[in-house]
Amino acid sequence: MGGSIGEVHAEKICDVIDLAVKTYTGEDTTLGELGGAYVHGKISGLADFVAETEEDCLHRMRELLGLIMHPDSFFEDFEFDPHRLAESLINVIPDDPMKSYDMYKLIRGVVDHGYIFDIKHDFSPNMITCLVRMAGQTVGIVANQPDVLAGSIDVDAADKAARFIRFCDSFNIPLITFVDVPGFLPGVEQEHRGIIRHGAKMLFAYSEATVPKVTVIVRKAYGGSFLAMCSRDLGADVVLALPKAEIAVMGPEGAVNIIFRKEKEETRIERIKEYKNKFANPYYAASRKHIDAIIEPDQIRPHLIRALHMLRGKNVRRLERKHGNIPV
Repeated sequence: MGGSIGEVHAEKICDVIDLAVKTYTGEDTTLGELGGAYVHGKISGLADFVAETEEDCLHRMRELLGLIMHPDSFFEDFEFDPHRLAESLINVIPDDPMKSYDMYKLIRGVVDHGYIFDIKHDFSPNMITCLVRMAGQTVGIVANQPDVLAGSIDVDAADKAARFIRFCDSFNIPLITFVDVPGFLPGVEQEHRGIIRHGAKMLFAYSEATVPKVTVIVRKAYGGSFLAMCSRDLGADVVLALPKAEIAVMGPEGAVNIIFRKEKEETRIERIKEYKNKFANPYYAASRKHIDAIIEPDQIRPHLIRALHMLRGKNVRRLERKHGNIPV
């Protein structure tokens, strides 16, 4: 005997879908290749998680709900130890600004027990979005990943970050942003896909978010991409910077080659040195009140916890209106 009537109908429906896929694509494309877990977890970004088993899926769901619901609001008080330093972070960031590193190492060294609950891990990995705990409190982290595309922001990374920012704001989860961004990813494809419009989603999401927002400038913070990573102008409550931070419109060589392109090579070399002395450190930005404190890597954790503790109970009063017009 065959299967039940429901199973027979389901099998026929799958056959019809398979035929339709082959007809419209002109290829022997399987259903998995068209819209399977791999596709939506890595290419389309539709799926936040891809689990190997049903048990693993249920475990992740419980883990996510635990992070969202306990504590259920940043308005609750919490215990914290501001004195524990993250000494392992001293050598994470290379001295050479052109060398990459793994931002996950920095995040793990800062958060409670190195625990990270990654969201959309395989989709646009040049942008990290994850939930962590800081002194027991659930916090959302947005960070550039220098190991992928040098941490630049492309269309998918902007969409990924914007959605996560709004998710955290929806559940009253504070946001910490780690910045090491050389710019928006250049290229014809990115321009044709509307990188400006997609990047604007990040600016909109950050500026509209009312939760506590703390930004740490790890290394590069160039141009409009720095604004998109929650600068002071985007509403960051506290902005910290490491001594190696570079806050400028663009990198030294690029800026000098544009502004002084008609100058002799020797003159341009001197201008690059001058640019580096002025902007390849965070002190000028601090003098302009774009930065609240310049700290060493091992001090990131206590400074973040103090900032979050100070911002607990933050209450933003918005103008009366129906809603904003997100750039979609």
